[in-house]
Amino acid sequence: MRILGIDPGTGILGFGVIDVDSRGKATLVDGGVIRTPAHQADSDRLITIYDELHEIITELKPTVMSVEKLFFAQNVTTAMSVSQARGVVLLCGKQHGMELHEFTPLQIKMAITGYGKADKKQVQEMVRVILGLQEVPKPDDAADAIAAALTCAQTIR
Repeated sequence: MRILGIDPGTGILGFGVIDVDSRGKATLVDGGVIRTPAHQADSDRLITIYDELHEIITELKPTVMSVEKLFFAQNVTTAMSVSQARGVVLLCGKQHGMELHEFTPLQIKMAITGYGKADKKQVQEMVRVILGLQEVPKPDDAADAIAAALTCAQTIR
């Protein structure tokens, strides 16, 4: 099974693709970020996210998508733009016929570290350990997306 994890954002959207074998062992296929310029109109940023995500899905052919849910935001404007990016991500996944799963940050932290209040560094280190990587995936948004994919793999196994 190939899972695409997404850490949604408008300026930086993290993605991570993992393969999971029949025993549940995960291996990293690819990870990175989609960046959009801050000065661009939201509509242009959303098109960039859609187009680049479409390319990733077309090239890597994941069948399952795991998206981090927007759990809490102090800034309403930020929450709205992240919600718009999530909508584009979910639409793109559905258009590619993917099975969609959504997880809160708490669910991801629990699945990856066993502790719901783990900090980002703890989650990133566990992603490294679970996948047997030499280094923590960079940037942080990519590591968070990979954590979402790993959470999905554990949940649907």
